[in-house]
Amino acid sequence: MPHLHIGIVGAGPAGIMAALEAARRGARVTLFDTNAVVGRKILVTGNGRCNITNVHAAPEKYACADPEFLRVAFARCGHQGTVARLRDLGILIYSTPDGWCYPLSESAANVAEILAAALELAGVEVRLQTKIADIRPERRGITLAIGGGPHTQTFDRVIVACGGKAYPALGSRGDLFPILESLGHRIVPIRPALAPLTADIRRFHKLQGVRLDVGLTLYEGDRVLGRTIGNMMFTEYGFSGPAAMDLAHLVSARPGTYLTLEINLLPNVKVALEELIARKRHEPFPVRVALGAVLPPKIPPLVMSVAGMRPDARLCDASEAELARLMETLTSLKATVTGTRGFQFAQVSTGGVPVGEVDPATMASRIVPGLHFAGEVLDVVGPCGGYNLQWAWTSGAIAGAGAAEGE
Repeated sequence: MPHLHIGIVGAGPAGIMAALEAARRGARVTLFDTNAVVGRKILVTGNGRCNITNVHAAPEKYACADPEFLRVAFARCGHQGTVARLRDLGILIYSTPDGWCYPLSESAANVAEILAAALELAGVEVRLQTKIADIRPERRGITLAIGGGPHTQTFDRVIVACGGKAYPALGSRGDLFPILESLGHRIVPIRPALAPLTADIRRFHKLQGVRLDVGLTLYEGDRVLGRTIGNMMFTEYGFSGPAAMDLAHLVSARPGTYLTLEINLLPNVKVALEELIARKRHEPFPVRVALGAVLPPKIPPLVMSVAGMRPDARLCDASEAELARLMETLTSLKATVTGTRGFQFAQVSTGGVPVGEVDPATMASRIVPGLHFAGEVLDVVGPCGGYNLQWAWTSGAIAGAGAAEGE
């Protein structure tokens, strides 16, 4: 069906990609957003550098109720396809050794500018500072109620790419979820994801501001909920950094439940420490100094105290049992997690439209004909490191193509 008129709600990365894909296929596209500029949320990604995707982005990296949904989606538009699309737009990308990808400009603002220019070149009508108040399926098309007044506009297809509830200051407040629910979609409860964890940190108060690579295991009783390895920072309220934030969706899904976080302080340096201890084992070498060879200086005194060692202990005087207890403490330090920080501190949210109600080949609703979804509005969440932007590009590209070409 040529020359369809497609309305897109949300000018974040998913909505922009959807608009460009639909326009490329000959559709007339109108893109709505409540912000004053397109790509407002892009500007805060990667601390202003824009962590734009990840080399390792693949279905198994994401939390989703249906892995097959993601397999179909990523087969249609994965990391390599996204990089090619962005390159065509003028966004040049490099990757770090761990797979995190950034624009060569190191500027999220530049990425947003290029996307805005691409929309203009594609002939997309962009309507900013415009709120969509309602979505009404009609016999022929879908009508959007615009703003607080009586103005409406009817489209052949509509793509909802309005995000979740993370960063409410940037316009993501979840206002459309009740409307989608009224249309027959079940809405999975919206909760913070990729947010710092709150915890009982009284025993760790001297470590505030300390940052290092750790391995984390989250327990509910004896059951393992999740594991992650990455950078973490001790804070006044708990734990921040990618490793901790990657577990936030598991924590926020259990409100009011106290969970146990097991911290391995030596995920990458255990062998080096064991070799150093073995070489210095029979010397009056301070234990604190040995630990300081692989750990930030504030950590050894605390760990030694938890392990029951004197602060001036020396390797030649320590028993095998003491050293074993020390190593156990270093690799399984325990903390009680009480929750997550709120949506204003979350990079993304989890919950939203269940993927079982959406066709992964087109991102079309299985419930409302002519309605498509893209990005954070769907119940899909990935870890830190560009994975969630990749999901926005993937789902946006599929939704734009599906809306423009579908019957």
